[in-house]
Amino acid sequence: MSERSGFQLGVIGSLALSVASSVAIVICNKALISSLGFPFATTLTSWHLMVTFCTLHVAQRLHFFEPKYIDGRTVVLFGLLNGTSIGFLNLSLGFNSIGFYQMTKLAIIPFTVLLETLFLKKKFSRSIKFSLLVLLLGVGIASVTDLKLNLLGSILSILAIATTCVGQIMTNTIQKRLKVSSTQLLYQSSPYQAAILFVTGPFVDQLLTKRSVFAHSYSTVVLGFIILSCLIAVSVNFSTFLVIGTTSPVTYQVLGHLKTCLVLSFGYILLHDPFTARNIVGILIAIFGMALYSYFCVRETKKKSTNDVLPISQMADKESMPLLATKSLGLHQDKDGNETKKADGIPPATKNSLAL
Repeated sequence: MSERSGFQLGVIGSLALSVASSVAIVICNKALISSLGFPFATTLTSWHLMVTFCTLHVAQRLHFFEPKYIDGRTVVLFGLLNGTSIGFLNLSLGFNSIGFYQMTKLAIIPFTVLLETLFLKKKFSRSIKFSLLVLLLGVGIASVTDLKLNLLGSILSILAIATTCVGQIMTNTIQKRLKVSSTQLLYQSSPYQAAILFVTGPFVDQLLTKRSVFAHSYSTVVLGFIILSCLIAVSVNFSTFLVIGTTSPVTYQVLGHLKTCLVLSFGYILLHDPFTARNIVGILIAIFGMALYSYFCVRETKKKSTNDVLPISQMADKESMPLLATKSLGLHQDKDGNETKKADGIPPATKNSLAL
């Protein structure tokens, strides 16, 4: 019981860390991009990942965690996939309207559910699906403004959805199958994510902004916000892997939409962004959907835990079988003993295997 309580506290802590760090980095980056005129988001993300790797390397050297070997092919593929998904998301934002970009992010949840159902044979109850539908409806009302379509933007959005979903499913699958922690996986994969964005970032940013990151004038204030953004990003990246590893990719996406609602709210309160009754209604519906999702998840987890616990009588029977087998093995000396063993209810096949 104490282990389960500790696990639940760990999940709550990882969720809280993810929300707090994500909202903080959005506010920091908004000030950096909008107020200070530094629009190079993809390059900035590569710096985030490099600082994350350096921080984890120092932590590993100080024995805060033990590195665990993951085969090179898995790590490289995983790192490149996650780095590519970030690039496609930024390109999708650059070549689409804000409304269509929000629709792209909304599509990640149903697409993740579809992939897990088809390839991982995971089952989602009607209650979970209904709560996700309510959540998506609320976020759509709160954040989606216009839906201007174009061919290139649509292709980029599809690629962003596919790579993001597969990357997040791999995050969860690798941690569980290889029994590695979120810290160990992030430490192994972050150099590859950083490398692909470090190489492609300046090109992507110049394509989107028509400006070069190398020609930008770096004032003391800009450098200060970049450093702050990188430090917050360490917490964001760590909590992302932690949440996906301890919960699921779908839960992480639900949490992401909670962040969207909080960012909209903070934008209105702190930055005085435009806020309408539609935003308020959408956020309330989304929060209701998140509450439903949390309730149904907890209920189904408790139900599964109850079903997994064997009755005491069955446990007693299971524990007594090896003892009986051992006792019979001791009497197994002659022909009479063999007949007695068979009469005790142990089949001949089991007897022969024990004798071997």
